[in-house]
Amino acid sequence: MEVRVLTGAALDAALDDVAELRIRVFRDWPYIYDGSLEYERRYLERYRSSEDAVVVGAFDGARLVGAATGTPLEDHAADFAAPFGRTGLALGDVFYCAESVLLPDYRGQGLGHAFFEARETHARALGRSHSVFCAVIREGHHPLKPAAYRPLDQFWHKRGYQPLEGVIAGFRWTDLGETAETVKYLQFWGRAL
Repeated sequence: MEVRVLTGAALDAALDDVAELRIRVFRDWPYIYDGSLEYERRYLERYRSSEDAVVVGAFDGARLVGAATGTPLEDHAADFAAPFGRTGLALGDVFYCAESVLLPDYRGQGLGHAFFEARETHARALGRSHSVFCAVIREGHHPLKPAAYRPLDQFWHKRGYQPLEGVIAGFRWTDLGETAETVKYLQFWGRAL
């Protein structure tokens, strides 16, 4: 296994593989996302257009088996920046750690920590003082929730992240078994760098 930080042309070259990973991993709970390559390419375009974006790739040989992305918060969707108006944090101080997607066979080997370490290092190099990410909010009794599901809250707390009270964004996607996009709410977590 090798973890590599990708920016510029290397980031651009990896985005179709990141799209495939997002589609595959986010089909599972709690995202239950019914994704398409067309949607993914539109969504990931923001990483091409942000000169300070990063993709951290986990490679098994030449195969991308996991990826974590990030951008300065102001370079991501406006829907994600708006809730920060009540926090007192300047957007220019905040780095957004977006998705972390990793194939199931590669979990539990420390790659989640490596993803956060690399993105936080990138954020510090950009002069950012805070790192944030968000997690989808799902009802506990949702019919698609697996009985063995274990949330990642403990992992995030160990990395120093805490939920940011009242900092919730809405984002649209199509759930498995649905025919149209609906708004999903996402709770932001953050920490000082």
